[in-house]
Amino acid sequence: MLKLPEFSAVIFDMDGLVLDTELTYCIAWQKASLEMGCEFSKEFCLSMSGLHAEDVGKKLIEHGGDKFDLAHFGVLSGQHWRQYVNEFGIPVKQGFINLSNQLKDNNIAFCLATNSRRVNALECLQLANIGNVFSTIVTRDDVKQGKPAADIFLFAAKIMEMPISKCLVVEDSATGIQAAVNATAPSVFIPSVLPFDEVAAKQADHLMNNLDELAEIILSVYIDPV
Repeated sequence: MLKLPEFSAVIFDMDGLVLDTELTYCIAWQKASLEMGCEFSKEFCLSMSGLHAEDVGKKLIEHGGDKFDLAHFGVLSGQHWRQYVNEFGIPVKQGFINLSNQLKDNNIAFCLATNSRRVNALECLQLANIGNVFSTIVTRDDVKQGKPAADIFLFAAKIMEMPISKCLVVEDSATGIQAAVNATAPSVFIPSVLPFDEVAAKQADHLMNNLDELAEIILSVYIDPV
C-alpha cells in the first residue's frame, strides 16, 4: 500500500478538487465570450484552473486583446454562471463526502484553502449542499498573496494550530501544487484537467486519480492499520 508523508491535518483546495466548479465556469465563460465576439475554447478556459482572479483577468486580456472589456465579460459570465448553477447546482467531486466523513469520524483536522474570494467560496459550497462541512475556510481575502504563493496554506496551518510540515495539502492544479511546495507542505496531486501537468506531478509527493483513492489509503494505513 502506498505510504503518504506523515500528517496531522488535511488542507483541501475547492475548485476542481472538492467541487466540479471548473465545468460551470467554462460553460459561462464560453457563452459570455460568444456574446462578445471572441470565442474561448474549452482548453483555454481550463488553462486557468487554480489561478486567482487577478491572474485570470490578465489571461483573459492577453487572449482577448487590449480592447477586451473585462468588466463587461465579468457581468455576462456571472449571469450565465448563476443561471447554470441555479438550474443544475454544483457537483461535489468523487470521494469528497466519503473522505471528509472519514476524517471527521477520526478527529483528523481539515480545512478549505482556496484562491476564490470568501463570498464566492461560500456561495459555491451552498450551491453544492456542503455549506456546513468545513469549520475552517481560508480564502484569497485572508492573505496578501494568492496561490502559487505560500500564504494561503501557511495561514490555514496557523488557524488549525498545526505546523505546515504536518498539513497534507490536496490539490488539483499546478498552481496549487506550486503553492504547497512554496509552503514546504507535503502534497497529493489529483488533477482535474487532463493531460495533467507533469511538473506538478513531479513536485507533489503523490499523484492520484481521485479522492476515493486517497480515502482508501488513509483508512487502511492511518486510521485502521493492519
